[in-house]
Amino acid sequence: MSHLKQYLQETAEIASCLNQTQIEAMIQILLPLRNSGGRLFFLGVGGSAANASHAVNDFRKIAGFEAYTPLDNVAELTARTNDEGWEGIFAAWLKGSRLSAADVVWVFSVGGGNKEKNVSTNLIAALDYAKAQKAKIIGIVGRDGGYTAKMADACVVIPTVNAENITPHTESFQAVIWHLMVTDPRIMQQHNKWESLAVVK
Repeated sequence: MSHLKQYLQETAEIASCLNQTQIEAMIQILLPLRNSGGRLFFLGVGGSAANASHAVNDFRKIAGFEAYTPLDNVAELTARTNDEGWEGIFAAWLKGSRLSAADVVWVFSVGGGNKEKNVSTNLIAALDYAKAQKAKIIGIVGRDGGYTAKMADACVVIPTVNAENITPHTESFQAVIWHLMVTDPRIMQQHNKWESLAVVK
């Protein structure tokens, strides 16, 4: 079987067995957030960091949420890394943003954070801080979900159908799921540009 065919088959298999109960649980956490004046904070590392920035755009523009990510400010991110260390960058940023129980922290991650293996420790510190502030936590992660799945109020773990493709499938389905959510009629406030244009024949 070619890589192309196998990869697409894996994609279809993952889509067919996503945990819809957890997706709906995430939606139920988001629904009251916008009207209550709470904020939505996205965290991620690597490809998930890029997804965080994209998701901020969608939830602000399409869904009307007050949404942010520390990944959009490279000056502050690198200053905190240089002065305070990589592990504490997200927790310190959330503290500076006055994270409270009215807010939601959304994590994109492949492994979800692992203390024992010393992976994504900045996410772990951020989740500990979010819990201490009683903020809600949601996430889209891979493998077994790691620390994010343990700490989250709702979390989608992308099923592993091929151990060789965990990272690309997880990061791809982060986008699939947040786009699903941002276009849910209960969340969406503004139609996408192309869909709103009249079709001229």
